[in-house]
Amino acid sequence: MTADPLAPLMDLPGVAEASDEARAALGRAHRHRANLRGWPASAAEAAWRAARASSVLDGGPARLDDVAEPIGDPVFGGALRVAQALEGGGGALVGIWERAPLQALARLHMLAAADQVGDDRLGRPRADAQVGPRLELLAELVTGRTRASAPVVAAVAHGELLTLRPFGSADGVVARGVSRLVTITSGLDPHGLGVPEVSWMRKPVEYRDAARGFADGTPSGLAAWLLLCCRAMHDGAQEALSIAESATNR
Repeated sequence: MTADPLAPLMDLPGVAEASDEARAALGRAHRHRANLRGWPASAAEAAWRAARASSVLDGGPARLDDVAEPIGDPVFGGALRVAQALEGGGGALVGIWERAPLQALARLHMLAAADQVGDDRLGRPRADAQVGPRLELLAELVTGRTRASAPVVAAVAHGELLTLRPFGSADGVVARGVSRLVTITSGLDPHGLGVPEVSWMRKPVEYRDAARGFADGTPSGLAAWLLLCCRAMHDGAQEALSIAESATNR
């Protein structure tokens, strides 16, 4: 039995290279002169863009002026609450995630689905024989059982939650929130400046097809998902740089 269950993923074609490129791009975004001291403003804009993109992927309004009161849309409202809870570095959620990831996961669902399901379902995984054990395993992995790179760990957590659908509501927003949380807590993107959600939003068919490939568990399917996520993190770093450049040019 492999001691590190994610180690083989690093050997899939192109994954290690794509992971390194994502890390390097996020590093450049954090070193931009506008983010050396002014990163809170960049993080706030990143959170807003992340919420909009994540919302669209789960059926929220494609344009916020399509609805009279955008915050009144339950999908967008949930995505925005998740993004704001993670804004600038995750706040209290970081500590919860590091010591009790399942509690943090429940908290994210409470934020994401508050206007979509009854209180008795908020933060409660579905009653399914597979859900509990798979969430427990995921919790072990994200708290240090693997030496896989942070982009790969984020992609695995994202893919597992997206395909497992542990809550049966707002699972996509939660999955993308967890991906963001992993990148923050791992130090890959400590201030949450990257916006990979925009890349996924722009390629929804590819995003969903790759998620199905991840669920199938074949080497090619896993590689396609990991590469898509790493490239989205790279593109999300470019989005972060554009936010920083806008701040500089004001």
